[in-house]
Amino acid sequence: MTTVLVTRPEREAAWWVEALCASGWAARALPLIEIAPPTDTDALRRAQAAAPGFDAWMFVSAQAVRPFMTPALAQALPRCWAPGPGTAQALLAAGVEPGRIDQPAASAEQFDSEALWRVVGSQVHPGHRLLIVRGQSAQGHTGRDWLQAQCLAAGGDVSSCIAYRRLPPVWDAATRQRVTEWAGGDAIWLFSSTEGLQHLADLCPGQSWSRARALVTHPRIEMSARRMGFGEIITTRPALDDVVRALENHR
Repeated sequence: MTTVLVTRPEREAAWWVEALCASGWAARALPLIEIAPPTDTDALRRAQAAAPGFDAWMFVSAQAVRPFMTPALAQALPRCWAPGPGTAQALLAAGVEPGRIDQPAASAEQFDSEALWRVVGSQVHPGHRLLIVRGQSAQGHTGRDWLQAQCLAAGGDVSSCIAYRRLPPVWDAATRQRVTEWAGGDAIWLFSSTEGLQHLADLCPGQSWSRARALVTHPRIEMSARRMGFGEIITTRPALDDVVRALENHR
């Protein structure tokens, strides 16, 4: 049976592996992003202390919620913006009331900043204060600023804080050997971020991906997979049911 490789960070990958196995697929986790604490924990604490003074907090991912959301902040008043259901679920698990959470509709074509903005854009006005809680790559990159630009254009004031770091995984020799075998076509790679794809490319210099199959959950990830040379690329919505349906259509 074809193996589905779930490349999300470890915590999310475990959930996806369980769900895909329950759907009849041989899935296993191969995280391409490791989550680590921020370099400047004092800055994070200062941001948490100031957070109640904002009108809204935007969390870029579930990983941003967990180190930021304390029990006291979970009871605070600002709106909590989530780009997708995974982030919204992390907010609920942290104790945030459902009525404070804004997220794209379950039927949205994508779960991203553009879909979120269609929901929250009307909240932003001159003087509106937004705090973006985000991660940082090993190279210091913090991700896209598209939503921040929309808020600024609407007259809002935007601040940000780093709640975690995204690092490449460390592989042993056995894992590297298995990756070489999977690259030969004996797997379907499930990608949920362009950064994870870049880590894979950096970890496997010179590797040919022409026989490999990629299942991607956003057009930007599709573009990255094409640049890497994946032989077959399947694009689907990021919801579990859509991923399973795409897998079934490409057995």
